[in-house]
Amino acid sequence: MSDDPYSALGVAKDASAAEIKKAYRRIAKECHPDLKPGDAEAEAKFKAAAAAYDLLKDPEKRAQFDNGEIDASGQERPQQHYYRDYAEAAGNPYRGQAADPDDMSDIYAEFMRGRGGYGQRTHEFHAPGHNRGYSLQISFLDAVFGASQKLTLPDGDRIEVKIPAGITDGQTIRLRGKGDPGFGDGPPGDALVTVSVAKHPVFDRQGDDIHITLPITIDEAILGGKVPAPTIDGGVNVSVPAGTSSGKTLRLRGKGVKKRGSTERGDQLIELTIAMPGQIDEDLKQFMETWRESQSYDPRKGMPS
Repeated sequence: MSDDPYSALGVAKDASAAEIKKAYRRIAKECHPDLKPGDAEAEAKFKAAAAAYDLLKDPEKRAQFDNGEIDASGQERPQQHYYRDYAEAAGNPYRGQAADPDDMSDIYAEFMRGRGGYGQRTHEFHAPGHNRGYSLQISFLDAVFGASQKLTLPDGDRIEVKIPAGITDGQTIRLRGKGDPGFGDGPPGDALVTVSVAKHPVFDRQGDDIHITLPITIDEAILGGKVPAPTIDGGVNVSVPAGTSSGKTLRLRGKGVKKRGSTERGDQLIELTIAMPGQIDEDLKQFMETWRESQSYDPRKGMPS
């Protein structure tokens, strides 16, 4: 890639935006790889022009380059970047497809008009359509069990998005062929749907496991017994051992999220916490005072004072 985008386009540094666009379109019509297949020199010239045009068509980036704030690849100076880094960057117009779709479709139309628009075409322009990015928020339980939701596109069309069971926050679903149409015989692009998972008031996902905090009473902690607990499959009764302390965790196997590529599921982890009553009545207070005198113990024994 040229260090000077103006030289790559063959224009002066004070060239207008219209002159820059005209120069890029001329090079694209002359040197695009689909119009000159196998011509390495023409391909290299097109790549350089595409990169230059991507920088100079943006007034802010152009001003930054002219002021020496960024280099020809759009990166801040003096950090050095290589062509491979730029070529794989999301903003590179030559990354996996042609540059600006409107420019390239115009160029293709002009190219075909120049050939009369009919008869034998020695070179046709084919390029895949651009991908389209979308965001979709789903509920916690839809992420756990999978679901199907409708997504409204900018043109008003609605497409069905099948959400796989166990999807995580930030994952992207690719819908083949639901992006922009291709050029010529090129395939359409894809729709890339990034999923955000809403928080749940009770359940918290930890990998393939589901975690909850379950309050228990003082008598349940001391005497033990069966207590109700929610799971993603519905309510169950769990056994609380006698003498349970806050922080003890019970494990319900197979009550978590379906593991990727497997029919097995993770577990549900139930962390017990002792909840005090809203008010301490006189009977409980007197009992604890008597108990303290005869059965006191130090749970902090061994800790530094």
